[in-house]
Amino acid sequence: MSQATPEQLEAAIRELLGARSVEATICPSEAARQVGGDDWRDLMQPARDVVARLADAGEVEATQGGEVVDARTARGPIRVRTSRAAR
Repeated sequence: MSQATPEQLEAAIRELLGARSVEATICPSEAARQVGGDDWRDLMQPARDVVARLADAGEVEATQGGEVVDARTARGPIRVRTSRAAR
């Protein structure tokens, strides 16, 4: 199991979003892979938890099919983008 912290996942999410166009999205698995290496799958729920916290703070939006969803309750894959308010 990876010893990655929520802070490391948050930093990875910010870095990945910052490296892309403002309209682009990332998958939480990208941050999990960056931080967790071979153990990235163990970090999927923690990554979604970080996305939910960042969404609560108005920094990002979790989406499915282009629609904003709650990362805590969404079932299935989500994407993450910089929130429209934070652009």
